[in-house]
Amino acid sequence: MIEVQNLTKRYGTVNAISGVSFSAGRGVTGFLGPNGAGKTTTMRILTGFMPPTEGKATVAGYDVFDQSLEVRKRVGYLPENVPLYRDMTARDYLMYIGEIRGVKNRKARALEVLERVGLLHRANSRIRTLSKGMKQRVGLAQALVHNPPVLILDEPTIGLDPIQVLELRDLVSDLGRDHAVLFSTHILSEAEQVCDQLIIVNQGRVIKTGSPAQLRGELERGGRVLARLESNLESALPVVQGTPGVKGAVIAMDGIVATPDEGVDPRPQIAQALIQGGHKLIELRPLAVNLEEIFLELTRQEQAASAEAEAELIEAEVRMEAEGNPNTSEEQST
Repeated sequence: MIEVQNLTKRYGTVNAISGVSFSAGRGVTGFLGPNGAGKTTTMRILTGFMPPTEGKATVAGYDVFDQSLEVRKRVGYLPENVPLYRDMTARDYLMYIGEIRGVKNRKARALEVLERVGLLHRANSRIRTLSKGMKQRVGLAQALVHNPPVLILDEPTIGLDPIQVLELRDLVSDLGRDHAVLFSTHILSEAEQVCDQLIIVNQGRVIKTGSPAQLRGELERGGRVLARLESNLESALPVVQGTPGVKGAVIAMDGIVATPDEGVDPRPQIAQALIQGGHKLIELRPLAVNLEEIFLELTRQEQAASAEAEAELIEAEVRMEAEGNPNTSEEQST
């Protein structure tokens, strides 16, 4: 449904996004990243709101630049700040949007989408009288009124109370059964609960894609290990700390949490050391990581790689300058 290849948007000398590539099909695809990561810029390009500087993107088989009108017919867009006419009723507003979209039987369709988003009982209420959560639902209804195959939702739960957030999450999950939903958020727990696939972006670049389970599994391999014991944890802690392949260990989570050396699975060695030391081992398993830990680890790796690449570039520039000026060292010594 959505195919993005090397998408770049440049404002002067600043890249809002750089070389973004991903694909998204039916279901809910989370577009995850901190504020300023380039999520909204990418979504605006996909909806035809602005052209890219470089790269290509297609939505439902149509190019967002060359076939923008066809793309807009097939996309429902809920921006972060929903544009609503406050003095119109919810039904009249949706009928108006339906007229713009060329929808037939606009009244029936307006009532249908209001029922889909759980607002049929407020169809005749003026939008200014609705709560923040209800206004978000009206915004979602306008994105659905022409029954598009693709939905692009930019931070749809921002500013909602916990109950409204849960209700909207359930609605988005349900919409994923019939639509390709690109769901932008910076709330990590939200993405983990709602999304089938994740696209993690940072500083305008895609740094990882995959399902929450896949990303969790990658970090669990060689990740922290939790050991639970019947015996005294204080006496067992030095045993775990001294096990080959263990970088460090602390008492936490009703057990001992061990951090291994990179690429090492220390569980066999930990089990052997504890048993030989007379400790009764109840459980030994990789410590499950949540999406917050996944995101922090991936962004940490990305920042480290960027810093290393920048240092190598500076070193290369210094070396080239020295090679181009062979008398530099002599001049400095004199």
